[in-house]
Amino acid sequence: MSSAPAPVNSGEKLNLLGLDRKAMEAFFVEIGEKPFRATQLLQWIHQRGVADFSAMTNLSKSLRMRLAERCEIRVPEIAYAQKSSDGTCKWLLQLDDQNRIETVFIPEDGRGTLCVSSQVGCALECSFCSTARQGFNRNLSAAEIISQLWVARRELGEGRVTNVVLMGMGEPLLNFNNVVAATSLMLDDFAYGLSKRRVTLSTSGIVPALDRLAEVSDIALAVSLHAPDDELRNELVPINQKYPIKELLAACKRYVGRENRRKVTFEYVMLDGINDTPAHARALIRLLSHVPSKVNLIPFNPFPGSNYRCSGPETIRRFSDMLHAAGLIATTRKTRGDDIDAACGQLVGRVNDRTRRHHRLQVVQS
Repeated sequence: MSSAPAPVNSGEKLNLLGLDRKAMEAFFVEIGEKPFRATQLLQWIHQRGVADFSAMTNLSKSLRMRLAERCEIRVPEIAYAQKSSDGTCKWLLQLDDQNRIETVFIPEDGRGTLCVSSQVGCALECSFCSTARQGFNRNLSAAEIISQLWVARRELGEGRVTNVVLMGMGEPLLNFNNVVAATSLMLDDFAYGLSKRRVTLSTSGIVPALDRLAEVSDIALAVSLHAPDDELRNELVPINQKYPIKELLAACKRYVGRENRRKVTFEYVMLDGINDTPAHARALIRLLSHVPSKVNLIPFNPFPGSNYRCSGPETIRRFSDMLHAAGLIATTRKTRGDDIDAACGQLVGRVNDRTRRHHRLQVVQS
């Protein structure tokens, strides 16, 4: 599935940044050029980070002039940049409509993970997430999604970003077409060439869209679970009222299919006295006993106005030990970037909220 190019005579310049290979080929055919020009453009834009058509020397001068007249390669400006004491970098990116989004780079031994946003804000209102408090404005375009990787590579240098996770602002599966186009660029050998195991989409559980994703992509999947039963998950992740756990897990099993080596990562934020007791651990073990899975325990990152506290280190260790003893793969995420509000659940950006809060979930479910 590709993001379709705008008409070349529309009067508005087409931003080529967000076109995946199929869409780029369609664009060149439309203007009377050979489809192979698409791979040349992808390499210039995404591998070499070039945004000036005049510098694309393996294109004819006449083609470069035509592209400059009709197209552009436009990326958001960095409104603000911060670097944590642990090396985590956060960029606040200014969009054309005065909204802002946040992108985070997390360096680790042997890898560098970029956390990108897919929407301006989020409509799902998960109760433990600071992003949800900001409201929702709109979906990001494919160009705005992939621009976060483009900017990060420009700022950090080639080779620093080895993994991308769609775990920033927004629910990726509610911006399906643009997310698929952007992840296609991430995987394309003529763009960023990332392995499908190194691109992870995190979802709260939009079941129909998850089934659609299985038809067009096989990138890694992470699911924001956070509770072992529907009653508690309805409170923490309200979309569960529409797509309860049983339906969600069935969709996860369909997504991984018959590839026994593939597993779904289930994210589980640790909330003191809410979902962290031995009884919750036993329920989670039963729940995931027949799902190819690994569990990522996430210490809760507080934010102003939150009513939750993080589970204590001993509680998290005990919870993890119970999962391990039952044969589940369980890891505890190391909190990174919390001193610059770049940790999981803390991304806020600046969102011109266009929804009424009490109608937001209703709109998402319709």
